[in-house]
Amino acid sequence: MAATSFGTNDPLAVKLWSKKLSVEALKQTWVSKFMGDSTDSIIQIKDETKKSAGDQITFGLRVQLTGTGIAGDGTLQGNEEALQTYSDSVVINQLRHSVRNGGRMTAQRVPFDLRNEALAGLRDWWAGRMDTCAFNQLCGNTVQTDTRFTGFNATVAPDSGHLLRVNSNEASAASISTTSTFTLTLLDQAVERARSMDPSVVSNTTTDGLQVGYPIRPCMINGSAYYVAVLHPAQITSLRALSSSAGNWFDIQSSALKGGEIEDNPIFTGALGMYNNCVLHGDYRIPLACDTTTAKTNARRAIFLGGQAAVCGFGRDNGPERFTWVEELFDYENQLGVAAGAIFGMVKTTFNSLDFGTIALETYAKPV
Repeated sequence: MAATSFGTNDPLAVKLWSKKLSVEALKQTWVSKFMGDSTDSIIQIKDETKKSAGDQITFGLRVQLTGTGIAGDGTLQGNEEALQTYSDSVVINQLRHSVRNGGRMTAQRVPFDLRNEALAGLRDWWAGRMDTCAFNQLCGNTVQTDTRFTGFNATVAPDSGHLLRVNSNEASAASISTTSTFTLTLLDQAVERARSMDPSVVSNTTTDGLQVGYPIRPCMINGSAYYVAVLHPAQITSLRALSSSAGNWFDIQSSALKGGEIEDNPIFTGALGMYNNCVLHGDYRIPLACDTTTAKTNARRAIFLGGQAAVCGFGRDNGPERFTWVEELFDYENQLGVAAGAIFGMVKTTFNSLDFGTIALETYAKPV
């Protein structure tokens, strides 16, 4: 029986293995379920650099109008309001990684296909790296300064209006105490803050007791509004310990299962549960709480998310569904090397020095 095979760097092989890599890598990521072209997506994909040359995408925000208007036959001319806009940008760059076998005798000694093993290794590596970039950006992990781990854009610490701690007297990550574990109250406060920010004045001050900033837009699913919160496993353990509190862990899990109309939506895939219309997820990549360049041991910075919390851009012939795949033979065709790469960039959205779609939640979280 004849068998179909593809030689090294055969054009069909390149397309085949590139597709395999992208599909399998995306299945392993947390970030893929929240990516989309819509402004309702938590991580919005910007495709300008997929269509043309360039290494930076600039995108804007129009602030809501705040004028009082003119009543009756009052003169409107001369009392118009100017549109107020702010901008942010995401830089893209190329990231590659590769594997190389030891030679034909190495391949002879093992019972598996080295090309498939290269695919598996690069798949896991890319999945982990994309998620790491996303969490470092969304959480504002300023301790990490190597942009290969932050989506090629510097991380930005959350501003004071977009950072909550259990004890409001704790003025820094360094001051987080052992009693300040994750609570449902912190989620309630995040939802309240997200909905009640006052956009009429954009600054780091307060007006009438409300935090000034942009209201965080929830994700709309079948007419219902949902936020997303991602916690570290140690913070999840703290929540599970609240079994005697209102809204215990069983209730949280049950609420995520109600209504079959939401079960197929990606943001519910793998969810731990739901509380106050906030879908809860967990991931070990949630970084330590930090003050600028200093991390706080046994404290974590969970993240509360709404629409357009981050933006991701890709280069030409790249995308979340398309990586590059290159195979090369070395040492007189005795060794096979495989490289996989992507041109991309990721950044948390900030406008006028204010976070747009995120609230950081810092708590004590000591691993068991």
